[in-house]
Amino acid sequence: MVNLQQLGWTLETVGELDHRLLNAPTVKLRSANPGQNGDVVYCVDLRVNRPNAGEYLSTTELHSVEHFLLEGLQRYLPENFLSIGIMGCQTGFYIVLLNEGRAETIYKVLENILSDMLTATEVPYTSIEQCGNYQNHSLELAQQVARRVLDAKSTWRQVV
Repeated sequence: MVNLQQLGWTLETVGELDHRLLNAPTVKLRSANPGQNGDVVYCVDLRVNRPNAGEYLSTTELHSVEHFLLEGLQRYLPENFLSIGIMGCQTGFYIVLLNEGRAETIYKVLENILSDMLTATEVPYTSIEQCGNYQNHSLELAQQVARRVLDAKSTWRQVV
């Protein structure tokens, strides 16, 4: 059994929650799934926009921020990063990690990636060889999202 509280998560916010109650930007643990050999897969919900509030991330924002998260998670958590997924509702991202579920570590890595975005000169992996829609990126829009999420860092834990 995984002790989520010991990892720094508020138990009342772990798992699927009523989307009408969710705040944003927030970072919460969606799931922790132990495997047969002791490994644990963690899914973290990085909520950028409040669900059903009328403001959604554009495809360009989602795409560009996804590329930054992909590059940053591979750099900061190379042993643990499995995948990044865009929420179909256009309000955030799912981050999938192997054997890394400590809240403070995840918060710090996200803060580092978002801070790196603010000083970046280009969106990573945007060549025609690396991206299936390489023309649909905006450094400026990604940086605006990063600034907004960083500005709300003090309330990342206030999920509901």
